[in-house]
Amino acid sequence: MRRFDLPNPGFGVGLRAQHYPYIVRHWPAVDWFEIISENFIDVGGWPAHVLDAVAERYPVAMHGVSLSIGNSAPLDMDYLRKLKALAARVKPLWISDHLCWTGIAGRNTHDLLPMPLTEATLAHVVARVRRVQDVLERPLLLENPSSYLGFSHDTLSEWDFLRELANEADCGLLLDVNNVHVSAFNHGFDPFDYLAGLPHERVVQMHLAGHTHCGTHIIDTHDRPVAASVWALYREACRLCPDRAVLLEWDAQLPDFPALLDELHKARAPSRQGAAAVALGAGRATPQPAVLDAVPADKLRLVRHG
Repeated sequence: MRRFDLPNPGFGVGLRAQHYPYIVRHWPAVDWFEIISENFIDVGGWPAHVLDAVAERYPVAMHGVSLSIGNSAPLDMDYLRKLKALAARVKPLWISDHLCWTGIAGRNTHDLLPMPLTEATLAHVVARVRRVQDVLERPLLLENPSSYLGFSHDTLSEWDFLRELANEADCGLLLDVNNVHVSAFNHGFDPFDYLAGLPHERVVQMHLAGHTHCGTHIIDTHDRPVAASVWALYREACRLCPDRAVLLEWDAQLPDFPALLDELHKARAPSRQGAAAVALGAGRATPQPAVLDAVPADKLRLVRHG
């Protein structure tokens, strides 16, 4: 499948400061690294040295949290210039960010805030994505964020919004499988319907991560191993989107690097099986009810406030 005409570097992890000493001492057998772009903008010293050394030895992708593509304020051109300069330095596989907004009037909430999913919002974001790609002179991938609140006047599902956005703006998608599960539980939709509704040829990369289940809702915390329910969803994602780059996100309560790689290696078999299933013309896998979380719809209304 096309993967938006971008390569598949394999299975990677995030480049995190806690692991710098181990990485530069051992140069571990990981296929590629993803960096948080903001951690390396206007940064020198030891972090910049590690980044340069890593970029010499491994493929690197840039993943941002401040683009605020859904914002009503003008695009931050200074930020885009710095992002472009960083890309010129590390020569990334691609640049990605999130379908969200992060603040207003010059204030950054440092959170990925949900947007109203309407035709008007779609047109607004399409125009901004096109502009960003023109400035960066590179394709942009947008990630589905986890969400906890929705808008009462939404007219599109998130997967419909992403499909139309990717096609109209001619951009790629970063499919965060954990975020699909988190949002599906919080909002009461079927995560397998979400996967089925995406433009699979536009999916370039997948994210896997751990979350915290709070009973009535799930929080995307990136602080523990991937849940069994997310692995089940990942298997279906691999069937629909075979041969894609996969990255394990782990940002808090980090294990040592070898343990991180052990968790990443679990992603390899479903990826191989997904490619084989497509080659054999297999049908959609049936999820096991015991593995997938479920909650009555009447307990999910907290996320539907406008």
